[in-house]
Amino acid sequence: MQMSEPLSQKNSLFTAMNRFIGAVNNMDQTVMVPSLLRDVPLDQEKEEQKLTNDPGSYLRDAEDDMYSYYSQLKSIRNNIEWGVMRAEEQRRKKDTSAPETVRTEPESDMDLEQLLQFHLKGLHGVLSKLTSQANNLTNRYKQEIGIAGWGQ
Repeated sequence: MQMSEPLSQKNSLFTAMNRFIGAVNNMDQTVMVPSLLRDVPLDQEKEEQKLTNDPGSYLRDAEDDMYSYYSQLKSIRNNIEWGVMRAEEQRRKKDTSAPETVRTEPESDMDLEQLLQFHLKGLHGVLSKLTSQANNLTNRYKQEIGIAGWGQ
């Protein structure tokens, strides 16, 4: 489902986040049995290259399956929806290590503005790539279970 977006909002961070969350929600609704994604390579071309590489390369690429990307995309969606602080609190409950100290240094307003612009551009680019990954994973899952043309 594509919504028309005004040109001024097309590249906004909020729109990019909504597209990503929508793609992950679609992926989550489509993937009814996530365990089927285990050991399924993300790219078939990459899988063919692995077969021709050195024998131990499968150990390095063990986490390059669709299930690990599925889990990662859902985790990122939860961080965006619920906030990073909540995820950090949950990690601290699991880990009993000492809390990390956050370093804050006073910076000029211009440096902060440039730093914000740098991070916003990077975040927008990352969200676009993650959205594409979620859509690709959804389409690959449909191909794997034989419903490739449905719902389009």
